[in-house]
This record gives sequence, C-alpha cells and structure tokens, in this order.
Amino acid sequence: MKRCTVVYALPDAHWIWTVELPPEATVADALAAARARAATVPQVPWETATVGIFGQISARDVVFADGDRIEIYRPLAADPRASRRARVERDRKRRGSGA
Repeated sequence: MKRCTVVYALPDAHWIWTVELPPEATVADALAAARARAATVPQVPWETATVGIFGQISARDVVFADGDRIEIYRPLAADPRASRRARVERDRKRRGSGA
C-alpha cells in the first residue's frame, strides 16, 4: 500500500485528506478515495479541476508515488501575465503624469 495526501484550498478554508491505496493507484483513484471521505465538502470540483502533484500539473491517469501530495487547483481569478501588464501600464501612466 502507498499513502498520499489530497488537498484543496479556498481563500478562507482548506481541506486535507490522507488516503491509502494499492501501489498501482492513479491520481484519479486518489481523488475518488478522497471524495468518498469528503461528503461534507460539496464545493470541491472533483471532476473538472486541474490537478497536480507537488505543484506540477498532472494527468489523472498518472501513477503517483508514496508520500505524494495531490493538489486540486482552483481556476485563476485573472491571468497573471495580463494583471502584470495592466499594473506596469498603470505605473507608467502615473510616472508620466508627474504623480
């Protein structure tokens, strides 16, 4: 058997489920096992969310290693590159206006 942690976080709360599965278990298997234990957390996008292992996006059919942390990602509120471009443009305008 191997063990992994499945995690999901919102801005004001987070959940952690530790599951134990056979050696050939995949990310999808770990998500299903965590989902069975998380009946009281309805807002988790189990089927649709992007998932990853230790910060690296992963396919659901990947066989994870013992001790891995499987993360369920929320969609970004804004594209980080677009946000940075807007911030740089705003700063340029401020400097140009003498502010």
